[in-house]
Amino acid sequence: MNTTSINFKSFVEWDNSPFILFSNQGKIIYLNNASEILFGYVSKQELYDIALSYAPKFFGYKTTTLSLAYDSFLFYAITVGYENETEISLRLYNTPRLKPKHKLETKKLILTDINILLEANIALFRTKNTNPLKLLTDQDLPHLKIDQNNFSKLLRKAFNAFKSSDSMDVSLKFLIGKHVIIEEKKIAIVQLVIQANGRYNDADDEIQVLATQSQIKLILKENAIYLEIPLLV
Repeated sequence: MNTTSINFKSFVEWDNSPFILFSNQGKIIYLNNASEILFGYVSKQELYDIALSYAPKFFGYKTTTLSLAYDSFLFYAITVGYENETEISLRLYNTPRLKPKHKLETKKLILTDINILLEANIALFRTKNTNPLKLLTDQDLPHLKIDQNNFSKLLRKAFNAFKSSDSMDVSLKFLIGKHVIIEEKKIAIVQLVIQANGRYNDADDEIQVLATQSQIKLILKENAIYLEIPLLV
C-alpha cells in the first residue's frame, strides 16, 4: 500500500495519548492536543530529558514500561523514537481506568449540589479533627447525579486519611480537557483534591472500592488523594 499521500496528522491529533516531537536542542517541533493539556502540569525540559534517557541506542524506536504521574495524568509506558540526528519523538500511554464490576445505574442517581455535599462532610470531619482546613471550590458547578451515600462514605474515608496532618487543602474544580465514557457518552469530569504534608494509607483499598463503585477515578499519592468525578447531569 502506498501511504505517502495519506495525511496522518489528524490521527495523531485525535489520539488521547500525548505525542511530542522535539528538536535535538529540546525545542518543540510538534505536539498534539493531548500534549498541550499535559504541558499545564509538567515542563518541556522534564519530558525532553525523559525522551533522551529512554531513547534507543540506534535509529528506530523503543517502548519502555514505567510509571509517570503529573497531577491527575497517569502513564504506564512511553515510546521514544528517532530516524535522524535532529528530531526525537516521545509518546506517553495513559493508564487505563479500572472498570467497575457493576453497571452504574444513572437513572436512579439523584441530582446533587456537590459543593453542599462536600461541605457537609467537611463539617462532620471537623467535629473530630481540629487541624486547619482550607477549602477552594467552584460555586458555579452544575448539580450532578451521584450516589450520595456512597460518595459520603468515600469522602469520610479520604478525609480520615489526613486526620493527623498539620493542615489540609481541599479543592473542587471542573477538569478542563478530560472526560470519561459512560454508557457510550463522553462525560466531563470534576476533580476533587485533598492534600496535606502526609497521609495514612491503611484504608487505600477501601477507598479504591468506593471510588470504583461510582466510576470515580482515584489517584493516590504520598501526600494527596485525587478524585475524578463524572459530571453526570
